[in-house]
Amino acid sequence: MKSLCVYCGSRPGHDPEHLRAAQTLGREAARRGCRIVYGGGKMGLMGAAAGAARDAGGKVFGVIPEFLVAVEGILEGVDHKVVQTMHERKMLMFEESDVIVALPGGIGTLEELVETLSWARLSLHDKPIVAVNINGFWNPLRSLFEHMVEAGFAPVELLREITFAEGVDEVFAIAERSRLRAVV
Repeated sequence: MKSLCVYCGSRPGHDPEHLRAAQTLGREAARRGCRIVYGGGKMGLMGAAAGAARDAGGKVFGVIPEFLVAVEGILEGVDHKVVQTMHERKMLMFEESDVIVALPGGIGTLEELVETLSWARLSLHDKPIVAVNINGFWNPLRSLFEHMVEAGFAPVELLREITFAEGVDEVFAIAERSRLRAVV
């Protein structure tokens, strides 16, 4: 595993555990020599994860649309690319990553996570997808996916395409197990 795509909020949220999880993920990625690929801004959980990785000596690659530079700023001291559209941003982040990780976030985080999951369902990739479920943040989404399966709108395999980790400490083990299964 060489790089981790991190989807997360451009806001810190109200639960301080979310911010701590972002920082822990960044530091642990750096410790493992795993590059963080993220949305390029310096605010919220995004900036916390990327900043922690950078400060721990890790590699970071940010991708940000030009129109968001003035809004979110660019984290100093990390490689980044300014693109024109959100679509370019998502595609480049995806292409530059081996594993997809979603920390808590808002509608943008949800959209990125669901789109990546949709691509997996369409067999467009087999990258591990991990939602870090800090203090139950992603429980409503997990329930919605289960409801979709129960209602007959999604196959049960949907529930195997995404793994819900209860903490950052599980992310790397889940990602490694998933990558090994894909190779076998």
